[in-house]
Amino acid sequence: MKIFTSILTIIAIALIVFNTTKINLEAPLEGNSYTAILTIIAGLCAVILLQILRLSKKVEALQKKRK
Repeated sequence: MKIFTSILTIIAIALIVFNTTKINLEAPLEGNSYTAILTIIAGLCAVILLQILRLSKKVEALQKKRK
């Protein structure tokens, strides 16, 4: 599971970096820039959710170890 979350995190970060280059700073909320911003936000959400998943699996493993 750790490898899976790591790979997905790397893909999400790559997507964030790619879409950062697509933002037009003169009109950030128009056309393709708006789509890029929404995709960056979605990528950040994915990274956060994957880190929560990784942390919850770690806590679950610690609870099993205690019993």
